[in-house]
Parts: sequence; structure tokens; C-alpha cells
Amino acid sequence: MTLIKSISGIRGTIGGEPGRNLTPPDIVKFSAAYGQWIRERNRGGSVVVGRDARISGPMVTALVTATLQALGLDVIDLGLSTTPTVEVMVTKHAAAGGIVITASHNPAQWNALKLLNERGEFISAADGAAILEMAGHPHFHFAGYQKIGKRNILDDAVAQHIEEILRLPLVRPEAIAAAHFKIAVDGVNSAGGIAVPQLLRALGVEEIVEIHCEPNGKFAHNPEPLPENLSELAQTVLKSEADLGIAVDPDVDRLAFVSEDGSMFGEEYTLVAVADYVLSREKGHTVSNLSSSKALKDITEKHGGQYFASAVGEVNVVAKMKEMNAVIGGEGNGGVIYPALHYGRDALVGIALFLSSLAESGKSASMLRAQYPDYHISKNKIQLDEDVNLERVFLALREKYRRMPLNETDGLKIHFDNDWVHLRRSNTEPIIRIYAESDSESTAENLSSKIIDDIRELMKSL
Repeated sequence: MTLIKSISGIRGTIGGEPGRNLTPPDIVKFSAAYGQWIRERNRGGSVVVGRDARISGPMVTALVTATLQALGLDVIDLGLSTTPTVEVMVTKHAAAGGIVITASHNPAQWNALKLLNERGEFISAADGAAILEMAGHPHFHFAGYQKIGKRNILDDAVAQHIEEILRLPLVRPEAIAAAHFKIAVDGVNSAGGIAVPQLLRALGVEEIVEIHCEPNGKFAHNPEPLPENLSELAQTVLKSEADLGIAVDPDVDRLAFVSEDGSMFGEEYTLVAVADYVLSREKGHTVSNLSSSKALKDITEKHGGQYFASAVGEVNVVAKMKEMNAVIGGEGNGGVIYPALHYGRDALVGIALFLSSLAESGKSASMLRAQYPDYHISKNKIQLDEDVNLERVFLALREKYRRMPLNETDGLKIHFDNDWVHLRRSNTEPIIRIYAESDSESTAENLSSKIIDDIRELMKSL
């Protein structure tokens, strides 16, 4: 059982011992630290709170909202919602911050507190460190009974989010409606099961085939929208003769498509396709993280823009996007960030832009996918033992591959001619992630296997 504290928030498994898992005392402590940070930063204000459909969600929400109220902060409670919806509502309602109660793609026994600033963006590493320091040395001052914060329920937040999406110039509801798409949706028994069909109906899609759209938190399969977890969606697309299959993760910030022929569009190509559409109408630069496909670089340069890479993590991508004034960016895990709406990964705006592209091009999803460079990424991970000295492992790898071009911005990225391998410690799980890309699937797999063997040998010897 695990409790992980990082810039990605406070994440852990529900139940067990305080300090080792995400238990009620831990939830209260970290919520109080965040609330104290909000008070010192903004001298009060309101905090937007939303959750995905995990079974533990209502319990965690009750603890979080009560703690914030006890500090004298008002709470705007969205109830069942999506991460990007919470982000949009922070700015729309001029809140001082936000907390999203979700463990994203982690299994059902996990939950987390994702912390947002007054811009509806993930807090910086420095701010995260300050909040963790407060939690480690608690000196909280709770409000008297006359100054307890209020809890206001906002039950139409997703509808408000969708309205903002429909106002975007590059979102074309008329073209989408005229295309008469039939779309299958896998909501993985969470918030996407409500939000995605609601968006599709607003865009003019009349035929929607829903699977696992009841938001009961009992995930029907591994909730990460990877090809190996989307076989039922692919079968549904074929059986129902749908034009597209859409899959999201539990908090709806990651997006994957299945083409009309049942083939995987590829989560790496979600951002590529959306960026291609945006750049064809708005010139500019793009950003993705170091673990994302170089296909985005190819597409960006085709449109006359520049591509930039950031460290892994949404907060890092957003910082680089702002620095370079990028018009589109995100992560290769299916995360689309479109600044014209907000600086956050947003599957809903990704769907709207993708369908606009599909409708205006007149192409099928498989035809659209065929026009992009066909790179292959092998994604693997190694579980970490508690006593492993990861710094020494990385030092040894740097020495072993010192003759190759190395990038140490985030973990270690090793370039082999036109191929690359990126390895880094996860912010959300006790694992090392190993990604490799090549224009050959077997080469990508072999590169990953080679690095994994190296790491395992080093972990034994160091």
C-alpha cells in the first residue's frame, strides 16, 4: 500500500495506516495545508472541488470540503465532474484554487488530491513543496463558528464547460452534425460516461453507443486508455458499424480513439491529429514532453512552426507552452492542452477539435491516421523496491551510454540515430517508466528490453 507526495498531488491507496496510505487523517492534513496556503496567498476566497466516480470519492470529498470550510474558505462543490471541468470552473468563478479528487488512470483502490492554483492550473513544484512543508509541520488556525466557510453546490459545471468549448472558433458543431457520425464511447464507469455523451449531443451527434458509462466507480477494465484495455471498445465499433470509438480515463484528461475499422488510432497520435488541425488554421509552435512521439515535431515543422520538448508532467508542459507561446501542446498519453480554452489536459476539447477535423476533411479516422508518420513507441515500467538507489542506477547508465547523445532534463533520454529511449521515475507510482520510439516496432521493443535488462542488472549490483 502506498502514499505518494509529489508535484502531481497527494496520491495513495485508500485504507490502512495513516502516513502509509491515503487515510482520513492524511486527507485532512493535506487539505488543511492546502487551505492554509490558499489563505496566505489569497487572503481567503473560494475553492472549487470536484471528483471522479471512484467509490471512495464521496468520502474523500466530505473530508476535503469540511476541512476547507473549517479554515473559513467557501467551497464550490461540483460533485461528480472531470479534472478539466474543475480547472475551467476555477477561473470562470474567480476562485482562489481548486482540488480535484481523482487518481486519474490508477486502479480503483487509489485516490488523490490534485491541487490547482487561482489560474486553474496545477501548482508549481515550489508551491507544492511549500504545501508539503506546511503539512509536515502543521500550525493551522481554524475559523471560529461565525466564520466557517459555506458550501455551494454547482450541479451544471460540465454543461458550463461544454458551452465554453462550443464557443471556440475552431470547434464546428454544424459540420459535425452534418457528418451524421455514429460514435461508441467507453466511459470506464466514471465521469466520462456522463460528460462525453453530453458533449457529443451538444456537438450534434445523434447516434451514440455507450459502454461502461454508468459512473459507479467499478472500473470494468484497467482504466488507463491503452490499446490492451480497449479491445471491447474496438469490438463495439465494429459490431455497431460506428465511425469512431472514444475512450477516456476516469477523470477525462486523457483521450484515445479507435478507428472505424477497429484499429487503434494510437494515444500518441491523439495530440498529433488535433495539433495538425489547429496548426492548419492557426500558425504557431507546439510543446510535448520528452516521452512523447517525435511525430508532433514532424507535423509542427510541416506547418512552419517550431517544436519544443519539456520535462514530463502537465505543469512542466504548461510552463514551456507559456514560455514559447505555443498554440497547442500536451502529452503523448492522449493529453491535449489547448490554451484558447485553458492550460490543462482536456479530453472534451480534444474530442471537439478532432471531430471538427474529421467532419471538415471528409476522411475516415483510419484515413486520417494513415497520413501521419508511422512511429512505434514501446511503453514499459519496472516496479521499484523501497531500498533501490535510483540515483546510482542512473549514474551507471549515463556512464554506460556516454558516447550517445544524452538529455538529462528529466530522468535520462538516450538518442540512437533516429531512435530514442527515455527512462524516468514516475511522479504517481513507485516505478521507473521506460519509453522507446523507432520507425520499427521490433526495434522499439528491443531497445526497451535492452534498457530494462541493464536496469535490472544494475539494481542487483549497486
